[in-house]
Amino acid sequence: MAYMRLGDLLIAAGAITQEQLEEALTIQKQKKERLGDVLIESNIITERQLIEALQMQLGVDFIDLTAISIPLELAKFVPRAIAKKYNVVPVKLVKDELFVAMSDPLNFVAQEEIKAASHKRVVPMISTRRATEQAIGTLYGSEGTARAIEEMKREVGTSTPDIVPVQMNQTDAGNASAAPTIRFVNSVIERAFLERASDIHLEPQEGEMVVRMRIDGILRKILTVPANLQSNVISRLKIMGGMNISERKIPQDGRAMVQVRHHEIDLRISSMPTIYGEKIVLRLLDKSGHTITKQSIGLEGADLQKYDALLKNSSGVILIVGPTGSGKSTTMCAMLQELANEETNLMTLEDPVEYNIPGVNQCQINEKTGMTFAAGLRAILRQDPDVISVGEIRDGETGAIAIRAAITGHLVLSTLHTNDAVSAIDRLVDIGVEPYLISSALRGVISQRLVRKVCPHCKKAYRPEAEELAMLGLPENANVQFYRGEGCHECYHTGYKGRRAVFEIFMLNGRIRRMVTEGAKYDALLRAAVETNFVTMRENCRNLVLRGEISAAEAARHQFHSGLTFC
Repeated sequence: MAYMRLGDLLIAAGAITQEQLEEALTIQKQKKERLGDVLIESNIITERQLIEALQMQLGVDFIDLTAISIPLELAKFVPRAIAKKYNVVPVKLVKDELFVAMSDPLNFVAQEEIKAASHKRVVPMISTRRATEQAIGTLYGSEGTARAIEEMKREVGTSTPDIVPVQMNQTDAGNASAAPTIRFVNSVIERAFLERASDIHLEPQEGEMVVRMRIDGILRKILTVPANLQSNVISRLKIMGGMNISERKIPQDGRAMVQVRHHEIDLRISSMPTIYGEKIVLRLLDKSGHTITKQSIGLEGADLQKYDALLKNSSGVILIVGPTGSGKSTTMCAMLQELANEETNLMTLEDPVEYNIPGVNQCQINEKTGMTFAAGLRAILRQDPDVISVGEIRDGETGAIAIRAAITGHLVLSTLHTNDAVSAIDRLVDIGVEPYLISSALRGVISQRLVRKVCPHCKKAYRPEAEELAMLGLPENANVQFYRGEGCHECYHTGYKGRRAVFEIFMLNGRIRRMVTEGAKYDALLRAAVETNFVTMRENCRNLVLRGEISAAEAARHQFHSGLTFC
């Protein structure tokens, strides 16, 4: 096939017209940009259409960087400065050929510089700009980790070690004399902190151990560790957590405190035996963060007024509900901080204690010793409490005791796993709490989810499609703008940075209490709530989309209940 110019290829493929090409060429001369970039910025073609045209024009292969794991050792062939300058990333080495993913495979200057730096023959491959930028961040963000892995390999050699307990300062990240295993663990924790990860997963698999981090609620694969180094890493983490390093067949829990960039990080370490070895999960809690307040967790408007009204109660039950990882513990902490004062005896039962709150008597659940939620709650009632916080109502016994404590003049705060606020009633009935007790004691239910915020640094407005409008319950002709993140170095090219909570607060009035006592089900209770000033999570989420705080795609990712869903 004869060589064809990019514009001609796009016309032949029906992607653009001659008029659009001429207009783009005029803009290209003015801006001194690549034709492909001009066409994409003008919303004439998509990035995928450009890639397909370049494949035909140049005969290069496309590579999906999101579907592969790039070996860390490849970073030494392409210096970080070159990778960032030209938006290129090495993907594999076959004999003397270095395969390089490029968003611009026509950049021959970049190819020559890579050839000079690597002393290899460069084979270009085409990839999307965002995927390439993200791969660069992942690969070169792990350089310190890669060096530690290489040192670990040299120490271990080709053997598979048993247990190598390393008794050194767990925060000694910069000490060149520190054991490589320690430096590796420290570098992983530091990276997790810098990328705002809430959890680190170390997952043994056949032939390797995969390290993933949960960032803004989404798990991302960061790197892999050779299988023969797995035992060292797991042992180090278990030593840090005060766990039994010789016990590998039962789950264990541990805790450690480390310092990262002058921040105190509380690590909750959990081990679980798998067929390929122990999986380790680390939960990171920044102890030197800001004080948690009702404003900082995202409460505003009518929901903030309802929240304030609930905390004015001197007795009754207030429930915080949502799935795992929805921020219930953080909201509970904000409530406890607001209620704590010298005149109030505030006691908590937690499993585990996540936040240390001044002025609050916090008790740790330990089921091995018989300190369950139910047993602890009975004991707390003999401690003259004013406010009681129960980490979670897990069974009918705990629920019944909490309800009865509320009826006898105590304010009880607790959490429950339900999809939305109204379904908390059915959940309490399901675990064995009598409806008349629920109607007497329950003051309100706060339901919440965490949603990713659009990155403010690469935020861009656009006109939504009819499908997006319909998803949010907006008319097809609605004159609105939505926002999404284009991806930048601030958000690691995801388009999202940080999370916030979306709430719905269900307040019980006289009519709803009578309905609960009479055994009314979810649908009837929801209709009654909507007839009051109940604002569903779906409505609050829609408002956030219209304000540009979250994207329509993020709204679609969450299945919001309260009788209505986005999908």
